[in-house]
Amino acid sequence: ANGDFRLVLVGKTGSGKSSSGNTILGRDAFSAAVSQSSVTRQCCKASGELFDRNVTIVDTPGLFDTSLPKHTIKREISKCINMSAPGPHAILLVIKVGPFTNEEQDAVKQVEEIFGEDAWKYTMILFTQEDETKVDMETQLQEAGPELEKILRKVNNRHSVLNNRRADDRSQVLELLEKVDKMVAENEGKHYSNYTFLQVVEMLEKRELELKVFYEKELKEKVKKIDLKDKN
Repeated sequence: ANGDFRLVLVGKTGSGKSSSGNTILGRDAFSAAVSQSSVTRQCCKASGELFDRNVTIVDTPGLFDTSLPKHTIKREISKCINMSAPGPHAILLVIKVGPFTNEEQDAVKQVEEIFGEDAWKYTMILFTQEDETKVDMETQLQEAGPELEKILRKVNNRHSVLNNRRADDRSQVLELLEKVDKMVAENEGKHYSNYTFLQVVEMLEKRELELKVFYEKELKEKVKKIDLKDKN
């Protein structure tokens, strides 16, 4: 075997994360969302042997939808990262082929907030397609628009395309794994570390605490002022 790969799928609900996990593994390992509402908020993990490699995939369904409270997301993502311990070799940011929507932009911001700046060097964009048309990726990338271009720059233009309607076409999966392999080599075999992520979580929690203390203090001041007014 060429060593193991641990991959984490991230992105907005309906982008084709779970279907992509199924396409990569070549079986129905994850329940794919039929509707736009997040089928499940929990992380799921599945593994398989692909092209002489042990590949573990962690799916993060519905976690980057802005309606969820931050602490719920963080708690669930911590579980995801632990599932891929000691950390994923690649974070696959799943984006649907087509116009790059505001919701997708928000999901990407969430990913960056949660995983930290450091995560970009372990990230690759996985463009998903749900129909039979042959996508001209060059045109797609040229018409990407400034926001998507910015993200492509951050990931050093690493991207792959997966057509989930053609799940039996294994060449697209091989191509993806070869690209992940190249990225892992560029990162000297290192993976995204749990440590980085835990630091991010710690920082977010600290910020939340600081805000809480700040608001409580403000509230006390207001109460004091009201008391003084009453006394006068």
